[in-house]
Amino acid sequence: MGSACRDIAPDDPRGWRLGGGVTYATLTTARLGLRTAAVVGVDREARNASELDLIRAAGADLILVPLDEGPIYHNVETDAGRVQTCVQPGVPLPIPPLPESWQAAPAWELAPVAGEIEDAWAAAIPSGAYVGVAWQGFLRTLIAGTTVARRPPVASPILRRADLVGVSHRDVDPATPIAALTALLKPGSRLVVTRGEEGGLVLVTGGSGPDAVLRYGLTPSDREVDPTGAGDTFLAALVSTVVHHTLGGRRSGRAHPELRFAAAAGALVVEGHGLTAVPDRGAVLARMVRDRIKRAVSPGTVGRVGADVIEH
Repeated sequence: MGSACRDIAPDDPRGWRLGGGVTYATLTTARLGLRTAAVVGVDREARNASELDLIRAAGADLILVPLDEGPIYHNVETDAGRVQTCVQPGVPLPIPPLPESWQAAPAWELAPVAGEIEDAWAAAIPSGAYVGVAWQGFLRTLIAGTTVARRPPVASPILRRADLVGVSHRDVDPATPIAALTALLKPGSRLVVTRGEEGGLVLVTGGSGPDAVLRYGLTPSDREVDPTGAGDTFLAALVSTVVHHTLGGRRSGRAHPELRFAAAAGALVVEGHGLTAVPDRGAVLARMVRDRIKRAVSPGTVGRVGADVIEH
Protein backbone atom coordinates (compact mmCIF):
# COMPACT_ATOMS: atom_id res chain seq x y z
CA MET A 1 0.00 0.00 0.00
CA GLY A 2 1.17 3.49 -0.79
CA SER A 3 1.02 6.35 -3.26
CA ALA A 4 2.88 6.43 -6.53
CA CYS A 5 5.06 9.50 -6.86
CA ARG A 6 6.27 11.29 -9.94
CA ASP A 7 10.00 11.99 -10.01
CA ILE A 8 11.11 14.83 -12.27
CA ALA A 9 13.03 13.30 -15.20
CA PRO A 10 14.08 15.62 -18.05
CA ASP A 11 15.09 12.62 -20.17
CA ASP A 12 11.53 11.24 -20.13
CA PRO A 13 9.10 12.69 -22.72
CA ARG A 14 6.53 13.23 -19.95
CA GLY A 15 9.05 15.17 -17.87
CA TRP A 16 8.69 12.68 -15.03
CA ARG A 17 9.12 9.01 -14.18
CA LEU A 18 6.76 7.02 -11.98
CA GLY A 19 8.23 5.89 -8.67
CA GLY A 20 7.35 5.44 -5.03
CA GLY A 21 7.91 2.55 -2.66
CA VAL A 22 4.61 0.88 -3.54
CA THR A 23 5.48 0.62 -7.25
CA TYR A 24 8.91 -0.89 -6.63
CA ALA A 25 7.63 -3.24 -3.92
CA THR A 26 4.71 -4.46 -6.04
CA LEU A 27 6.79 -5.11 -9.15
CA THR A 28 9.51 -6.78 -7.10
CA THR A 29 7.23 -9.32 -5.43
CA ALA A 30 5.38 -10.00 -8.67
CA ARG A 31 8.60 -10.60 -10.64
CA LEU A 32 9.88 -12.84 -7.88
CA GLY A 33 6.89 -15.08 -8.57
CA LEU A 34 4.56 -14.29 -5.65
CA ARG A 35 0.87 -13.56 -6.05
CA THR A 36 0.75 -9.82 -5.54
CA ALA A 37 -1.96 -7.21 -5.07
CA ALA A 38 -1.53 -3.53 -4.33
CA VAL A 39 -3.43 -0.42 -3.35
CA VAL A 40 -1.82 2.48 -5.21
CA GLY A 41 -2.72 6.13 -4.83
CA VAL A 42 -2.45 8.03 -8.14
CA ASP A 43 -3.05 11.58 -9.25
CA ARG A 44 -4.56 12.38 -12.64
CA GLU A 45 -1.25 12.34 -14.51
CA ALA A 46 -0.03 9.10 -12.92
CA ARG A 47 -3.28 7.22 -13.46
CA ASN A 48 -2.40 6.19 -17.01
CA ALA A 49 1.36 5.81 -16.55
CA SER A 50 2.98 3.10 -18.65
CA GLU A 51 4.79 1.86 -15.54
CA LEU A 52 1.45 0.65 -14.14
CA ASP A 53 1.02 -1.52 -17.24
CA LEU A 54 4.51 -2.92 -16.55
CA ILE A 55 3.35 -3.90 -13.07
CA ARG A 56 0.16 -5.47 -14.37
CA ALA A 57 2.12 -7.40 -16.99
CA ALA A 58 4.13 -8.97 -14.16
CA GLY A 59 0.88 -10.40 -12.80
CA ALA A 60 -0.02 -7.97 -10.01
CA ASP A 61 -3.60 -6.95 -9.28
CA LEU A 62 -4.01 -3.22 -8.67
CA ILE A 63 -6.60 -1.04 -7.01
CA LEU A 64 -5.92 2.54 -8.09
CA VAL A 65 -7.14 5.16 -5.63
CA PRO A 66 -7.62 8.59 -7.27
CA LEU A 67 -5.87 11.42 -5.46
CA ASP A 68 -6.48 15.14 -5.91
CA GLU A 69 -2.75 15.61 -5.52
CA GLY A 70 0.04 13.08 -5.71
CA PRO A 71 3.60 13.49 -4.39
CA ILE A 72 6.21 14.87 -6.79
CA TYR A 73 9.95 14.96 -6.11
CA HIS A 74 12.98 16.41 -7.84
CA ASN A 75 16.04 14.29 -7.01
CA VAL A 76 19.63 15.38 -7.62
CA GLU A 77 22.46 12.94 -6.96
CA THR A 78 25.64 14.48 -5.51
CA ASP A 79 28.90 13.12 -4.10
CA ALA A 80 27.44 13.65 -0.63
CA GLY A 81 24.23 11.77 -1.47
CA ARG A 82 20.83 12.62 -2.83
CA VAL A 83 19.38 16.11 -2.52
CA GLN A 84 15.60 15.79 -2.73
CA THR A 85 13.22 18.69 -3.29
CA CYS A 86 9.51 18.41 -2.67
CA VAL A 87 7.64 19.80 -5.66
CA GLN A 88 4.26 18.63 -4.36
CA PRO A 89 3.66 16.78 -1.06
CA GLY A 90 0.52 14.86 -1.98
CA VAL A 91 -2.43 13.95 0.24
CA PRO A 92 -3.31 11.02 2.55
CA LEU A 93 -4.20 7.67 0.98
CA PRO A 94 -7.79 6.63 1.83
CA ILE A 95 -8.53 3.00 2.71
CA PRO A 96 -10.64 1.58 -0.13
CA PRO A 97 -12.94 -1.47 0.12
CA LEU A 98 -10.70 -4.50 -0.38
CA PRO A 99 -11.69 -7.80 -2.05
CA GLU A 100 -12.35 -10.57 0.44
CA SER A 101 -9.59 -12.71 -1.09
CA TRP A 102 -7.02 -10.01 -0.32
CA GLN A 103 -7.79 -10.36 3.40
CA ALA A 104 -6.19 -13.82 3.32
CA ALA A 105 -2.81 -12.51 2.17
CA PRO A 106 -0.10 -13.89 4.51
CA ALA A 107 1.96 -10.69 4.28
CA TRP A 108 1.24 -7.00 3.87
CA GLU A 109 3.68 -4.18 3.20
CA LEU A 110 3.13 -0.51 3.91
CA ALA A 111 5.32 1.48 1.54
CA PRO A 112 4.62 5.21 1.89
CA VAL A 113 6.63 7.74 -0.05
CA ALA A 114 5.27 10.93 1.50
CA GLY A 115 3.71 10.01 4.85
CA GLU A 116 0.40 9.33 3.11
CA ILE A 117 -0.45 6.18 5.09
CA GLU A 118 -2.24 7.19 8.27
CA ASP A 119 -2.61 5.25 11.53
CA ALA A 120 -6.02 3.83 10.58
CA TRP A 121 -4.29 1.51 8.09
CA ALA A 122 -2.91 -0.54 11.00
CA ALA A 123 -6.42 -1.71 11.90
CA ALA A 124 -7.18 -2.65 8.28
CA ILE A 125 -4.58 -5.44 8.32
CA PRO A 126 -5.78 -8.89 9.51
CA SER A 127 -4.33 -9.89 12.86
CA GLY A 128 -2.46 -12.98 11.63
CA ALA A 129 -0.62 -11.35 8.73
CA TYR A 130 3.12 -10.63 8.62
CA VAL A 131 3.67 -6.88 8.19
CA GLY A 132 6.58 -5.08 6.58
CA VAL A 133 6.97 -1.29 6.82
CA ALA A 134 9.18 1.02 4.77
CA TRP A 135 9.89 3.54 7.51
CA GLN A 136 11.62 6.22 5.44
CA GLY A 137 8.33 7.28 3.87
CA PHE A 138 7.18 8.42 7.32
CA LEU A 139 10.38 10.33 8.08
CA ARG A 140 10.13 13.24 5.65
CA THR A 141 9.07 16.83 6.27
CA LEU A 142 7.46 17.93 3.01
CA ILE A 143 6.85 21.55 2.06
CA ALA A 144 6.33 22.38 -1.60
CA GLY A 145 9.34 24.10 -3.13
CA THR A 146 11.78 23.21 -0.33
CA THR A 147 14.44 20.58 0.28
CA VAL A 148 13.07 17.49 2.00
CA ALA A 149 14.15 17.44 5.65
CA ARG A 150 14.28 14.63 8.19
CA ARG A 151 11.32 14.13 10.49
CA PRO A 152 12.20 12.55 13.86
CA PRO A 153 10.88 9.00 14.38
CA VAL A 154 7.81 8.77 16.62
CA ALA A 155 5.67 5.95 17.97
CA SER A 156 2.65 4.89 15.90
CA PRO A 157 0.14 2.02 15.64
CA ILE A 158 1.71 1.07 12.32
CA LEU A 159 5.18 0.63 13.80
CA ARG A 160 3.78 -1.38 16.70
CA ARG A 161 2.03 -3.64 14.21
CA ALA A 162 5.14 -4.25 12.10
CA ASP A 163 7.16 -7.47 12.09
CA LEU A 164 9.88 -6.10 9.80
CA VAL A 165 10.81 -2.43 9.41
CA GLY A 166 13.32 -1.07 6.89
CA VAL A 167 14.99 2.34 6.89
CA SER A 168 18.07 3.97 5.36
CA HIS A 169 20.71 5.45 7.65
CA ARG A 170 20.39 8.66 5.60
CA ASP A 171 16.77 9.09 6.72
CA VAL A 172 17.63 9.21 10.43
CA ASP A 173 19.97 11.53 12.32
CA PRO A 174 23.25 9.58 12.63
CA ALA A 175 23.41 10.48 16.34
CA THR A 176 20.14 8.64 16.98
CA PRO A 177 20.63 5.79 19.48
CA ILE A 178 19.73 2.41 18.02
CA ALA A 179 17.78 1.66 21.20
CA ALA A 180 15.60 4.74 20.54
CA LEU A 181 14.50 3.20 17.23
CA THR A 182 13.88 -0.32 18.47
CA ALA A 183 11.92 1.07 21.43
CA LEU A 184 9.26 2.17 18.94
CA LEU A 185 8.78 -1.39 17.67
CA LYS A 186 7.12 -4.40 19.24
CA PRO A 187 9.29 -7.06 20.91
CA GLY A 188 10.40 -9.76 18.50
CA SER A 189 10.26 -7.58 15.39
CA ARG A 190 13.24 -6.84 13.16
CA LEU A 191 14.66 -3.48 12.14
CA VAL A 192 16.86 -3.36 9.04
CA VAL A 193 19.03 -0.25 8.68
CA THR A 194 20.62 -0.01 5.24
CA ARG A 195 23.99 1.73 5.26
CA GLY A 196 24.96 2.14 1.61
CA GLU A 197 28.39 0.80 0.75
CA GLU A 198 28.71 -0.74 4.22
CA GLY A 199 25.78 -3.09 3.68
CA GLY A 200 23.51 -2.75 6.68
CA LEU A 201 22.34 -3.80 10.12
CA VAL A 202 19.64 -6.17 11.29
CA LEU A 203 18.41 -5.56 14.83
CA VAL A 204 16.19 -8.01 16.65
CA THR A 205 14.09 -6.10 19.18
CA GLY A 206 13.72 -7.17 22.78
CA GLY A 207 11.63 -5.83 25.59
CA SER A 208 13.93 -2.89 26.38
CA GLY A 209 16.14 -2.55 23.28
CA PRO A 210 17.85 -4.65 20.62
CA ASP A 211 18.50 -8.23 21.71
CA ALA A 212 20.88 -8.79 18.83
CA VAL A 213 22.74 -6.73 16.22
CA LEU A 214 23.75 -8.43 13.00
CA ARG A 215 25.73 -6.91 10.16
CA TYR A 216 25.35 -7.91 6.52
CA GLY A 217 27.82 -6.97 3.81
CA LEU A 218 27.34 -5.07 0.59
CA THR A 219 26.42 -6.95 -2.58
CA PRO A 220 28.17 -4.88 -5.27
CA SER A 221 26.45 -3.61 -8.41
CA ASP A 222 28.16 -3.75 -11.79
CA ARG A 223 27.27 -0.08 -12.27
CA GLU A 224 24.98 2.47 -10.67
CA VAL A 225 22.67 4.07 -13.21
CA ASP A 226 19.78 5.05 -10.94
CA PRO A 227 19.78 4.49 -7.14
CA THR A 228 16.03 5.10 -6.90
CA GLY A 229 14.13 2.13 -5.51
CA ALA A 230 17.10 0.19 -4.13
CA GLY A 231 15.82 0.20 -0.55
CA ASP A 232 12.24 -0.52 -1.61
CA THR A 233 13.32 -3.46 -3.77
CA PHE A 234 15.53 -4.79 -0.97
CA LEU A 235 12.74 -4.65 1.61
CA ALA A 236 10.12 -6.17 -0.71
CA ALA A 237 12.48 -9.03 -1.56
CA LEU A 238 13.17 -9.56 2.14
CA VAL A 239 9.46 -9.74 2.99
CA SER A 240 9.00 -12.10 0.03
CA THR A 241 11.46 -14.61 1.50
CA VAL A 242 9.34 -14.73 4.65
CA VAL A 243 6.25 -15.63 2.61
CA HIS A 244 8.01 -17.98 0.19
CA HIS A 245 10.43 -19.91 2.39
CA THR A 246 12.59 -21.29 -0.45
CA LEU A 247 12.69 -18.17 -2.63
CA GLY A 248 16.34 -17.52 -1.91
CA GLY A 249 17.42 -21.06 -2.76
CA ARG A 250 17.29 -22.46 0.76
CA ARG A 251 14.58 -22.86 3.37
CA SER A 252 14.02 -19.83 5.56
CA GLY A 253 11.05 -18.66 7.60
CA ARG A 254 9.59 -15.85 9.63
CA ALA A 255 12.52 -15.96 12.01
CA HIS A 256 15.10 -15.88 9.22
CA PRO A 257 14.43 -13.49 6.31
CA GLU A 258 16.94 -14.22 3.54
CA LEU A 259 19.27 -11.21 3.58
CA ARG A 260 21.65 -12.33 0.85
CA PHE A 261 18.76 -12.77 -1.61
CA ALA A 262 17.34 -9.31 -0.81
CA ALA A 263 20.78 -7.69 -1.04
CA ALA A 264 21.31 -9.15 -4.52
CA ALA A 265 17.91 -7.82 -5.64
CA GLY A 266 18.77 -4.35 -4.34
CA ALA A 267 22.11 -4.43 -6.15
CA LEU A 268 20.50 -5.29 -9.48
CA VAL A 269 17.80 -2.62 -9.49
CA VAL A 270 20.29 0.28 -9.49
CA GLU A 271 21.84 -0.95 -12.75
CA GLY A 272 19.03 0.48 -14.89
CA HIS A 273 16.51 3.32 -15.01
CA GLY A 274 13.40 3.23 -12.87
CA LEU A 275 11.06 0.28 -12.61
CA THR A 276 12.36 -1.37 -15.77
CA ALA A 277 15.43 -2.47 -13.79
CA VAL A 278 13.51 -4.44 -11.13
CA PRO A 279 14.90 -8.01 -11.39
CA ASP A 280 13.09 -11.34 -11.51
CA ARG A 281 13.97 -14.35 -9.36
CA GLY A 282 16.25 -15.90 -11.99
CA ALA A 283 18.36 -12.76 -12.22
CA VAL A 284 18.68 -12.53 -8.42
CA LEU A 285 19.73 -16.16 -8.04
CA ALA A 286 22.21 -15.81 -10.91
CA ARG A 287 23.81 -12.78 -9.25
CA MET A 288 24.11 -14.68 -5.97
CA VAL A 289 25.87 -17.55 -7.73
CA ARG A 290 28.10 -15.29 -9.80
CA ASP A 291 29.28 -13.29 -6.81
CA ARG A 292 29.37 -16.35 -4.53
CA ILE A 293 27.24 -14.64 -1.93
CA LYS A 294 27.36 -17.05 0.97
CA ARG A 295 27.73 -15.45 4.36
CA ALA A 296 24.76 -13.26 5.07
CA VAL A 297 25.41 -11.81 8.49
CA SER A 298 27.93 -11.54 11.31
CA PRO A 299 27.21 -10.56 14.93
CA GLY A 300 28.21 -7.15 16.23
CA THR A 301 27.33 -4.23 18.47
CA VAL A 302 26.49 -0.62 17.65
CA GLY A 303 25.19 2.24 19.79
CA ARG A 304 24.04 4.83 17.26
CA VAL A 305 22.80 4.82 13.68
CA GLY A 306 25.95 6.51 12.35
CA ALA A 307 28.47 4.67 14.54
CA ASP A 308 30.87 1.97 13.40
CA VAL A 309 29.81 -1.62 13.95
CA ILE A 310 32.05 -3.67 16.25
CA GLU A 311 32.06 -7.27 15.05
CA HIS A 312 32.32 -10.21 17.43
